[in-house]
Amino acid sequence: MSIEIANESGVDVDETSIVSAARYALDKMEVSPLAELSILLVTLDVMEDLHERWMDLPGPTDVMAFPMDELDSSRRPDAPDASPALLGDIVLCPAFAKDQAKTAGHALIDELHLLTVHGCLHLLGYDHAEPAEEREMFALQKRILGEYQDAVAALQKRDAQRNTDDRVLGIAGLDAATAPAAEPPAGETP
Repeated sequence: MSIEIANESGVDVDETSIVSAARYALDKMEVSPLAELSILLVTLDVMEDLHERWMDLPGPTDVMAFPMDELDSSRRPDAPDASPALLGDIVLCPAFAKDQAKTAGHALIDELHLLTVHGCLHLLGYDHAEPAEEREMFALQKRILGEYQDAVAALQKRDAQRNTDDRVLGIAGLDAATAPAAEPPAGETP
């Protein structure tokens, strides 16, 4: 899956983790690995213009999703001429999201992850215009976001343990730099 991100917002954010959240959500939704996604972070002024032009609503917003192609899920994996399908564009406004993050009591990057998952679901056809649709979409969004956060926490825990293990091994003189090289089996040269 190809995910491109461009930050034109003037706000310094961890773009890699935004891409990671999008990839996780699309993988959970079993989107074709041939899909392409674009994520654009914009200023309040740009988001306001997009919101007014495409939604006919005043002022800026936090996220907008612009779906492009329908993914051909009926295509056999061994079919010739498989080409990437452009899933669409997600536009995020970090300056707008900053206030939402503060109100929610979490970090801006957490709000951007939420909005990224939200945008991915919109690209896949989910909506929240009707109460039943809203319940379905927001429950799915909450589940995916929670699983993503759990996966990130597990990875951070593993990395922290690995760093601790490396320090202990280094103190004991058993780190990779000082460990004796293993001897190759008889008859083989390194």
